[in-house]
Amino acid sequence: MSSPQPQASNHAPRVFVAGDSTAVTRPNTHLPMTGWAQALHLFLADEVEVVNCARARSSSKSFRERGRLRWILEQLAPGDYFIVGFGQIDWKPDPGLHTEPFDDFQEHLRAYICGTRDAQAHPVILLPYERRRVDRHSNVSRFLGDYPLAMRELAREEHVPVVDLYGQSVAWWEELGPEDSKRAFTYLRPGEPLMGVVLDADNVHVRPEGAIECARFVARSLLEQEVLPAHLVQDLGRRTFSYEELGWLDEATYDRLTKERVSRRPAPEGH
Repeated sequence: MSSPQPQASNHAPRVFVAGDSTAVTRPNTHLPMTGWAQALHLFLADEVEVVNCARARSSSKSFRERGRLRWILEQLAPGDYFIVGFGQIDWKPDPGLHTEPFDDFQEHLRAYICGTRDAQAHPVILLPYERRRVDRHSNVSRFLGDYPLAMRELAREEHVPVVDLYGQSVAWWEELGPEDSKRAFTYLRPGEPLMGVVLDADNVHVRPEGAIECARFVARSLLEQEVLPAHLVQDLGRRTFSYEELGWLDEATYDRLTKERVSRRPAPEGH
């Protein structure tokens, strides 16, 4: 589905991202854990700024209620892009996080879409990648349940472009199988230190290799749907990247951005 091309503005387009820990730009103390949005800049032109606002343990509800959505809406300018991808945390029974797929989950996401359009920016719905739960026959468990379906339904109703990272990831994990799929996730390799905050054999979070392929798919999907113009996308065929290019944060910067990107202003009704 195509999105209207950006209106003329006096600034280079920016790409904002809202999501959970699977998208977060990590501090270097989390190596090799990597958020997919941390790698997105690798496939965008230099003038495009990626403002990755994803935060760990965020659902569509908690991200909105804590003022993180409002902060993004306050920053958006005409012609910017806003990629919204939740569902990894919304299933949790915690009342501060939980949403029902075809009920308040969709209503929260609708606020993201409407707020973005009010700012004359472009909303994009991203279906999150599926977790690595692969049996010995290479069958992938659909852990995320109805959340991707609910996102697709809402996007269709609201005429919003969809990046189906979910469907692509299921195909990837099935093709790779139970052993090779570990290479995309946070499984430590010989010589890699075990950081205190990183678990080995993590089937939820990806490592640089997985993040880069997810980001490549996102950029290609935005290009193919003509959401992003061709001159803003680059290096889709590039295969070699260094870890340094992923832009790891120091802990002080990570903590500062986490605290700063929250609006303290009352949200207007619907936002």
